[in-house]
Amino acid sequence: MSARVDAEAVAEYLRGLQETICGALEAEDGGARFGDDRWEREEGGGGRTRVLAGGGVFEQAGVGYSDVRGTHLPAAATARRPELAGRSFRALGVSLVIHPANPYVPVSHANVRFFLAERAGGGGAGGETDAESAWWFGGGFDLTPCYGFEEDAAHWHATARDACARFGDDVYPRFKHWCDEYFVLPHRGEARGVGGLFFDDLDEWGFERTFAFLRAVGDAYLPAYLPIVRRRKATPFGERERSWQLLRRGRYVEFNLLYDRGTRFGIQSGGRAESILMSLPPHAVWRYGWRPEPGSPEARLAEEYLRPREWLAREA
Repeated sequence: MSARVDAEAVAEYLRGLQETICGALEAEDGGARFGDDRWEREEGGGGRTRVLAGGGVFEQAGVGYSDVRGTHLPAAATARRPELAGRSFRALGVSLVIHPANPYVPVSHANVRFFLAERAGGGGAGGETDAESAWWFGGGFDLTPCYGFEEDAAHWHATARDACARFGDDVYPRFKHWCDEYFVLPHRGEARGVGGLFFDDLDEWGFERTFAFLRAVGDAYLPAYLPIVRRRKATPFGERERSWQLLRRGRYVEFNLLYDRGTRFGIQSGGRAESILMSLPPHAVWRYGWRPEPGSPEARLAEEYLRPREWLAREA
């Protein structure tokens, strides 16, 4: 049975999404601009890495587009689908991580991606695929605050729910739960943040509908994040809040280097280290044995926010 996929349409959407997000973040920052680093990969394909550094609102914001090819899918891509080991592949995606300057503005992450795995000798360009080829979409977005605010988490999740709504009543709960399970630091016994959406290996709806879902998720990122940025970016802060922000960034680094599937895929596939690791913050801190003061706003984050919650239950 054959299925028509259009990898070029996915590539066009992703390039436009990167442009849209960079433009909106520049406008929100009001001063700093994204650099433009275009690169090619010896094995095939390349990308465009854009990083804004030292902004008034965003200390560092990285938004990367990649379209890479390879002769063998790496282990990070076949862990859930071992039958595809040894296939050639084409992988397209936009991935971004935003590290704000103000500790009251949360870190945000988003990723939307498409994989095409071809049988040995397959073309890998995206057109007609045969029964021995496979494709799937993945992605989502999640929010990592240093200080918890109910209204921010509720807005983030309401936007995620609305992006999923036309694809079925079960879609938001399903991918919200997957996000809660995925973005966890097991060695710390805590969630990375307040969650959002996460999905992977998604092909069950057919190409057109699944691609439409990917676009809905990608297009929802700015409406989910920018209202929170505007609400918090002028909040006064001092050395205490900055120190806590740097500690929380350390947790972010731990997850990305130890557990993130996208980081592992990039490294295992011989990807470009500079672009893969742009998700890491410019500054982070680890302090041995440090614990927040009981009853403090910092302690409240772990007690009330860094665990799975039904943020929209109050609307039911």
